[in-house]
Amino acid sequence: MTTPYTEQFEAFSANGGGEGPSWLPALRKKAFERFHALGFPTTRDEDWHFTSVTPIAEKTFKSLKPAATTLTLSDLEPHLVDAEWNRLVFVNGRLEPALSQYGSLPADVQLAPLSELLREEPAWVETHLGSLAGFDKAAFTAMNTAFMQDGVVLRVPTGEVVDVPIHILHVTDEKAQGGAIHPRLLIVAEALAQVMLVESFVGLDSASYLVNAVAEVVVGNGARVDHYKVQRESRDAYHVGTTQVVQGRDSIYHSFSYAAGGSLSRTNVYTKLAGTGGEARLNGLYVLDGAQHADHQTFVEHIAESCASRELYCGVLDGQSHGVFNGKVFVDPQAQKTDGKQTNKALLLSPQARVDTKPQLEIFADDVKCTHGATVGRIDEMALFYLKSRGIGAESARALLTYAFAAEALETIEIDALRLDLERQVFERFTHSQLV
Repeated sequence: MTTPYTEQFEAFSANGGGEGPSWLPALRKKAFERFHALGFPTTRDEDWHFTSVTPIAEKTFKSLKPAATTLTLSDLEPHLVDAEWNRLVFVNGRLEPALSQYGSLPADVQLAPLSELLREEPAWVETHLGSLAGFDKAAFTAMNTAFMQDGVVLRVPTGEVVDVPIHILHVTDEKAQGGAIHPRLLIVAEALAQVMLVESFVGLDSASYLVNAVAEVVVGNGARVDHYKVQRESRDAYHVGTTQVVQGRDSIYHSFSYAAGGSLSRTNVYTKLAGTGGEARLNGLYVLDGAQHADHQTFVEHIAESCASRELYCGVLDGQSHGVFNGKVFVDPQAQKTDGKQTNKALLLSPQARVDTKPQLEIFADDVKCTHGATVGRIDEMALFYLKSRGIGAESARALLTYAFAAEALETIEIDALRLDLERQVFERFTHSQLV
């Protein structure tokens, strides 16, 4: 199934994909060979048991050629969250400097396109790129490494605190039809640094395309990274996103994933607590209807002692949609005094909607406190009756209860502007769905 991409890779390598520092073409070649050997995952693979990528594997998505965009800031306004934030805007995988602004960051904070850093600091990029996101067993990560076009590098030096969120906005329009986009993100927060990053993936048209994104995040000793991802692709699009994180001593990594777009989407968040006293918070909300399919996979590795992890993923499903949550917590024999809690909740609004949930604990230490749980159900009829008895119409009551369920996950967002924006989107979606 990967054979059609061989010709693409050869053409890509000959027409600019082979450019860059001497080590980069070799990395791409190795990654493509691994992608070709692995092939696309199937439901026989345990991690993909509930998600078939046949709709992706049966198509051949082509690399998009650079093209000037006619989009303006007014076109993007509904997706900017806050127009004052520093931002990098990519349209169909290509950086658009005219739509971006990132000159007001502290002088020692480095936010730049990956292509720029490959020219200016190739040795530093070589040290980090691919160091976390291994592709030996991950076909989509291998594919991204082979075909990655551009991306973002964010480096926050020791002790620097970036108070204003940074926004990376990936936009697709009708020109993305039949194309593949492979963005790459590299975040390095050095010791005691703090930064907040919002990644948005937005489809402005009904095009069918593939976004295959990979992020690598290094959280140094005492550092904190708040990483929010908003996935609102075209309803005919496919989205696969993988985030690999390593955390140092007393570090905090806070992740939030919002998935509402795409025909088929998969979000992987993997973090390794490698330093004593680290903390990982992985939260998310998926809102589906029609025939949408969304899969969230998390893997928290407790390697060092006295670390904590908290996970809360909520899903609201209507129509014939299908949600998947597979969360695994691994506790190494050296990771004594681990404190882990994992919760997955799903609300089914339709008899045809379904959820597969698989929380897992794998513990090899004896002094730990770990719990996990999953609940799947429908709207509480008693609560619905109570609201109706207070004069609230049946449809409005259902919308309010649905929104209240989703709000539990949304309340974990610590950026006020983003939380309010997503609350508005969720409320409007539920209200609309109850009225149409």
